[in-house]
Amino acid sequence: MVAHPQRIAFLGIGLMGEPMVSRLLAAGFKVTAWNRTAGKASALAAAGADPDDVLPHAVADADMVVSMLSAGDAVGGVIDAALDALRPATLWIDMSSTRQDEAQAFHALLASRGHRFIDAPVSGGVGGAQAGSLAIMAGGSAADFEAARPLLEAMGKPRLVGPAGSGQVAKLCNQLIVGGTINIVAEALLLAQAAGADPAAVREAIRGGFAESRVLEVHGQRMLERNFLPGGQVLTQLKDQHNILAAAAAAGVALPVTSLVTQRYESIKDVYPRADHSAALLALERLNDGVRVGTQADKLP
Repeated sequence: MVAHPQRIAFLGIGLMGEPMVSRLLAAGFKVTAWNRTAGKASALAAAGADPDDVLPHAVADADMVVSMLSAGDAVGGVIDAALDALRPATLWIDMSSTRQDEAQAFHALLASRGHRFIDAPVSGGVGGAQAGSLAIMAGGSAADFEAARPLLEAMGKPRLVGPAGSGQVAKLCNQLIVGGTINIVAEALLLAQAAGADPAAVREAIRGGFAESRVLEVHGQRMLERNFLPGGQVLTQLKDQHNILAAAAAAGVALPVTSLVTQRYESIKDVYPRADHSAALLALERLNDGVRVGTQADKLP
């Protein structure tokens, strides 16, 4: 492990943030960890992080700030609270999932104060964060991306996809495919069950063909086991669905399948809000009274 000269302020020590900080520490970065709930940051002290529960102090000596927060409003609030304490020309890397227009607004605000910004949302879940194999979709200037590359490569596989806001567009495209495919896999397994086939055997039979996907592999197995402990939550997927439709409206395009997928998640947001987004199967079963994939009891949060 080679120590890096930069100090990183990492803001948001949640399910994703904690393993991401651990990867940065393992790569030799000096990390100050901040979280609204101070105890979560303190838990990383044993791994070598410096917990700090005062936000302006946490960012004051950072060369780069990484935020990994719940949504755009949380990111905006933290930027506003930290802005006056930032060192000149600080590079802020927001790895949260926000709307494109929010990322563009963060970029404009930071640039107006002489700072730099990249939006770099991720895909790969907690497992990808732990393994350092996250897909990282970055929007910003080429120079800022190159400055951030060593940090990003400690956490996964980064790719620059366009100017500020483009990372969020790429993440929304990812979530569009994930959400839609989860619902299609649920329909396939339910059809197999209802038509008299073994859904587990059907899943194995079609793997390796054109229907194979990471969703069929991971979420298909979750559905067969009826394991709806999160993972990505229904409410998080629904937030992404709404952001996808907002981006589509701003771009002037219609996404009819995505609109239908959004309705499916809307139908269970009050019943299974914290369940894994593979609970799309539960939404489908509610439409098909008496048809249920498998015999196991549901595992729910």
